Amino acid sequence: GYSECFCLCVVLDPLIHVFFEMVTALSGDQPPVVMSHKDLNFIHVRQGGLYWVASTKTNASPFTVIEFLNRLAALTKDYCGSLCEKSVRMNFALIYELLDEMVDYGYIQTTSTDILKNFIQTEAVTSKPFSLFDLSNVGLFGAETQQSKVAPSTAATRPIMSHRSEQGGKNEIFVDVVERLSVVIGSNGVLMKADVEGEIRVKCYLPTCSEMRIGLNEEFSIGRSQLRGYGTAVRVDECSFHQAVKLDEFDTYRILKVCPSQGEQTLMQYQLSDELPCAPPFRLFPTVEKDYGSRYTDCDLPHTQKSSTALNVSVTVPVPKGSLSLSQELSSPDQTAELQLKNKAILWSIPRFPGGAQLSALFKVTLNTVNVGSASLLEVGPVSMSFELPKQTCTGLQIRFLRLSPTQPGMSQRWVRYVTHSDSYTIRI
Repeated sequence: GYSECFCLCVVLDPLIHVFFEMVTALSGDQPPVVMSHKDLNFIHVRQGGLYWVASTKTNASPFTVIEFLNRLAALTKDYCGSLCEKSVRMNFALIYELLDEMVDYGYIQTTSTDILKNFIQTEAVTSKPFSLFDLSNVGLFGAETQQSKVAPSTAATRPIMSHRSEQGGKNEIFVDVVERLSVVIGSNGVLMKADVEGEIRVKCYLPTCSEMRIGLNEEFSIGRSQLRGYGTAVRVDECSFHQAVKLDEFDTYRILKVCPSQGEQTLMQYQLSDELPCAPPFRLFPTVEKDYGSRYTDCDLPHTQKSSTALNVSVTVPVPKGSLSLSQELSSPDQTAELQLKNKAILWSIPRFPGGAQLSALFKVTLNTVNVGSASLLEVGPVSMSFELPKQTCTGLQIRFLRLSPTQPGMSQRWVRYVTHSDSYTIRI
């Protein structure tokens, strides 16, 4: 039970300006979670590019407030369909109604989706989603499945409470295995550090479901001491579960059991440190040369995973502070590159990168001085990358089966997708 009392900054206009001035006055990119002004305390989290802020005059527990703000952001995503400035602006009345039911005179009443849906009357307003096929951008709830099917592109932006979906929508449940990859590769191509953080997310549009059973790899092990079976082991170092997940069949059969509520939930989180079961997805072979005050940087970038296609690949190459202009030679017409003078870096963008392919780029950077010394050469690099790999996990974690009980009436669809994102992918030169 919650017993702390605080008022939400979203309904107090003067406090919004106070908080905004405090945040913008800070020099760093990461403001402290808890800030004070006179007799007020501001506690905030940032999700979807938005600040979710609560203010209190009492000595409230920060962890209680942070948990509530995270839950408020999750509920907003469930009821509005997406979490961004546009969806909040279009659904202000709905969010205000949610807050009115969740908080009473500063006291938290409930944050349960199942309970709130009985009281919320306002229908969500959804904007037209981006087309996955026009942008070649496969997201979590629109990724291609292993059966070569494509889930509806509107799945990620569909509210759980929608009169339109209730009249003609499908009974669907989405299970996504999402992994974030952090890698440091040395200048000699040797993998120096590798960390994987993953989670299993469920987004449920089923009207009723008493139990869902998710089967993982039978060879899935936690820690080196639990290696099991004769097949290829899928190992993680740490693993945690949502409190609603039942684990009575997990130790023996690697089965997760849960009664899913409508909306999005994270059932399981796991981590693997200092080890990758497979080779890193990208390698870089750069060469840097000097030529009469200009810089030539040649980058060859092979994608080693032949079974998948990387999307939205971007390569950032730091350049010397005196850089003025950029000329380029790219190996394919769909690539783009620009010199960002503010960041002193070249941004090389690749919309689609087929597995097993090798792309190259030649950049010539003009400097504001003819005397280019060895110190300027050291300013080139390290290179950082960002990308998305659908249909692939670095750990090898797979969903063996997804079963619902009781069997859903009518047509129901179960979607299982996999995606790997770059969290921090650094290559030294």
